[in-house]
Amino acid sequence: MGSTDRVFFGQPRGLVGLFFAEAWERFSYYGMRALLLYYMTDRILDGGLGIDPGSAKSLIAVYGSATYMAAILGGWISDRLLGDRRATLTGGVLIMCGHVCLAIPGGAGALFASMIFIAGGTGLLKPTISSSVGDLYARDDPRRDSGFSIYYMGISVGAVAAPLVVGTVGERYDYHLGFGLAAIGMALGLVVYVRSQRHLSPLSSAPKNPLRLSEVPRSRVVAVVAGVAVVVAVLAATTGTGALGPGGVVDLISLLAIALPVGYFTVMLRSKRTTAAERARVRGYIPMFVAAVAFWCIQEQGATVIAQYADESTDLGAFGFTIPASWFQSVGSLVLIVLTPLFALMWLRLDRSARSPGTAHKFAAGLAIAGLSYLMLVLPATNPGQTNPLWLIGSLAVVTIGEMCLSPIGLSATTRLAPAAFATQTMGLWLSSNAAGQGIGAQLVKFYDAGSAAAYFGLLGMGAVVLALVLFALAPLIRRQSERGLSTVELAREGQR
Repeated sequence: MGSTDRVFFGQPRGLVGLFFAEAWERFSYYGMRALLLYYMTDRILDGGLGIDPGSAKSLIAVYGSATYMAAILGGWISDRLLGDRRATLTGGVLIMCGHVCLAIPGGAGALFASMIFIAGGTGLLKPTISSSVGDLYARDDPRRDSGFSIYYMGISVGAVAAPLVVGTVGERYDYHLGFGLAAIGMALGLVVYVRSQRHLSPLSSAPKNPLRLSEVPRSRVVAVVAGVAVVVAVLAATTGTGALGPGGVVDLISLLAIALPVGYFTVMLRSKRTTAAERARVRGYIPMFVAAVAFWCIQEQGATVIAQYADESTDLGAFGFTIPASWFQSVGSLVLIVLTPLFALMWLRLDRSARSPGTAHKFAAGLAIAGLSYLMLVLPATNPGQTNPLWLIGSLAVVTIGEMCLSPIGLSATTRLAPAAFATQTMGLWLSSNAAGQGIGAQLVKFYDAGSAAAYFGLLGMGAVVLALVLFALAPLIRRQSERGLSTVELAREGQR
């Protein structure tokens, strides 16, 4: 069931509200990320928190990792308990509360409270607002793909504007004022969302697979409650005694981020509901998933290592005026807006040609390009003094091109290779590749400083290129595994791959 009206560029009226709500939500999130490292590491006398840069980068990385892990739980809460509308609204309120915490000069306590609010809120909002977009269209509605394209344009618009507005205010005037603008952005998003709810599909108003306690064995309820109680007790005890400090939290989240996909794959491969053909396809998916983890490990360092490089090692006055370091975080989103239509056309034409690259080849290309984006920075990082900002702009543009080779292709491959019994959960598994990448990144960013920049960029860049070459060599085997049990039509589509 979908909407047939064509009010918004030929799309359903409900897309208007979702577009602007997501644009404002991304404005608030990326605005906060643009300032976070500088706020955490700046001197207390200058309005910062005075946190060591290594610790600050690790905390930001595991913060991003926790956000993506929370999205998996948020999707389950929506499907089984709240429904998309209430989950989206609840998530938005939590995000706004997190930004308000940062807008108030509350020190480290307010920072950690904001991280909990924003990670939990984004976990609820991120999967559910996208689901609401899908509910606007019938399964066979030809407007679906273009509708999602318009929706994702809202994401990019918010991500481009945020560092330019929030970053400038925060760096030039006051950090808390910048965070306050992020809170206002999320509040505007909530207003737009509430006013547009009447135009959304009825499917988004209730849980799609409601949980009925009568269907859940009492022993499982007791086990879950007991497990949660034990975890809370352990965390409370270790935190209260000082045994689990910030470093321990970073290590714990990094470990969970890696353990989560390992557990997902183990369950799917051992499940009786997974057929032999599906099991083969999952095994073919694993090398590509590893490549995605490595890619996100590099790409998501934009708010940590790259932000520090922009502030410390880049000539911010090269163009005749002082560039706020936070502005560089708009580059990737701007490149996405400009190049995404061209890439969509390119993939369409390549897939129709006799030499169409396969899914594994596209993953390998995306990872190799991400590695090259870091290798580009080796030369300027070896030179003393501050470097021309064009080096950093070029690196950020290149890694975004790699993202266009890997991220949308990964979504498509995930839906195509997922076992039928785990279709929705496999999308959660794809999200966990980002969580794992940032979890690993949280350990790596500790080794970066201005003196070791060339070695850091060189080692990570070469590692990514080598892993991409291994994936390219494994592509024929991955293709054979991925074709197991596909229908005749699907095999015809894969025949050139």
